[in-house]
Amino acid sequence: MSRLLDREHRAVLLLVLGFPALLLSLAAVITQGPADLTVPEVFEVVGARLGLGETDLSRISQGIVWELRLPRALLAAICGAGLAVCGAVLQSLLRNPLADPFLLGVSSGASTGAVTVTVLGLGFGAVGLTAGAFVGALLAFGLVMLLAHLAGGGTSRVILAGVAGTQLFSSLTSYIVMTSADAEQTQAVLFWLLGSLSGARWTDVAVTAVICLVALALCLSQAGKLDAFAFGSDAATSLGVDVRVLRTALLVITALLTASLVAAAGAIGFVGLVLPQAVRLLVGPGHRVLLPVTALWAAVLLVWVDSLASTLAAPQEVPVGVLTALVGVPVFALILIRKRVNR
Repeated sequence: MSRLLDREHRAVLLLVLGFPALLLSLAAVITQGPADLTVPEVFEVVGARLGLGETDLSRISQGIVWELRLPRALLAAICGAGLAVCGAVLQSLLRNPLADPFLLGVSSGASTGAVTVTVLGLGFGAVGLTAGAFVGALLAFGLVMLLAHLAGGGTSRVILAGVAGTQLFSSLTSYIVMTSADAEQTQAVLFWLLGSLSGARWTDVAVTAVICLVALALCLSQAGKLDAFAFGSDAATSLGVDVRVLRTALLVITALLTASLVAAAGAIGFVGLVLPQAVRLLVGPGHRVLLPVTALWAAVLLVWVDSLASTLAAPQEVPVGVLTALVGVPVFALILIRKRVNR
């Protein structure tokens, strides 16, 4: 009983602290860089742009805040939240602690789509790259679902089909890269595929924010049914859950959300794998609490990781996916060790 209360208190505390932590994190990272800005000045510029006040800062400083740094910080927060929500849902849905947003081949498909667009010269701009990644991600997901269905369905079949799809599209991407004659474009795409938020625009922020909020709302609406999956598919069915329909619907939702995030920012690993497990240890498995807490703190985490990626080796930029892996692997190892000790 006391342990349950401790979890409830931790959940409330994490939710209460999460919103101001995210707000202050966004303001703080925007001040990072060569321009001499302060947190109050950042709030001043945002307030002026929203018609809530005025600012005496120069147009250049206002442009740096509003056009460059704020969209990037917001996109980082959205990607962190979305990837973590996908990871939490997939780990429960598939009853596999190693499940993450890229399990279903979505990331590999996005890679193939982006590289194909670039090599064929269909538009190397942000629009063409994003569209190619999105189409590739959806094709990969469709192929994985078809393969899982032909294999008889079920959780294990979905995971195995995802592994096969990932390997297939990774191989296609490698083949296209190796046979491409344009080394400069290939290098740029490979950097983007490692996770890059440097090209963030307000359109990216708007589209991903809407998709992420809708996906989170839909997943939260099924939180009680997701809790039932902890006891297995048979137990969930006995509790009145239509397992096949719910699993298919949530797989589609997480795949679409992952596709939109990968299309906007490339492949950012370990956020959807590590954060849900870490938060689950603190607040328990209940999805009504787990999903919003995970989303909030994953957003905070990725905002700071992206800030570090842009300043660590300045003026060069480190792909954010590289840093999430460097941070995520040790954390994941600690979680595995903790679970072994607690057994």
